[in-house]
Amino acid sequence: MSTAVIKYNGGMGRWEPDARARLEQAALELYGEGGFEKTTVADIANRAGLTERTFFRHFADKREVLFGGAGMLKELLVNSVADAPHSAAPIDAIGAAVESVGALLQERRESARRRQAIIDANAELQERELIKLASLASALAEALRGRGVSDSAASLASEAGVAVFKIAFERWINETNQANLPQIVRESLAELKVVTAGK
Repeated sequence: MSTAVIKYNGGMGRWEPDARARLEQAALELYGEGGFEKTTVADIANRAGLTERTFFRHFADKREVLFGGAGMLKELLVNSVADAPHSAAPIDAIGAAVESVGALLQERRESARRRQAIIDANAELQERELIKLASLASALAEALRGRGVSDSAASLASEAGVAVFKIAFERWINETNQANLPQIVRESLAELKVVTAGK
């Protein structure tokens, strides 16, 4: 079995299969059942069958369960922009990057729905989500500048890309059919291009 999914907990003297995923699952369940504010780290650890110490090895606090993947998303977006063909227009490089995030999330639709419902119910978490999106936009803009795009064009394209993703994501989690998130991202980007073309 892979060491990527099994970690040894020296304090408890036993193996912990996929502790992080178990903690995430337990937290989503508890946040949905009793609300984010009323759920404690102890509650999450107990539901997952783990200790609080194990929780804090994976997450700084209970909010991080919802936002812990931001660094991975940022890395994926930046690398996708860097890997885009040199001839790609800034908005197309951003579109490809945002689409790559859509492909990553595609298999996690139910979890994404639950996470978003928790965030929507809590003003503090909504603020944290906005900060995360602003950070992603900033990273995208910096990646475009690294491709020689001017400051203002990089900022415009990155902010537009984040807006496209937000609209596509909301549509994806709210539709009852099995819509494909990367496809919705492409459609939303095409709509933006039509709007900005003034046709």
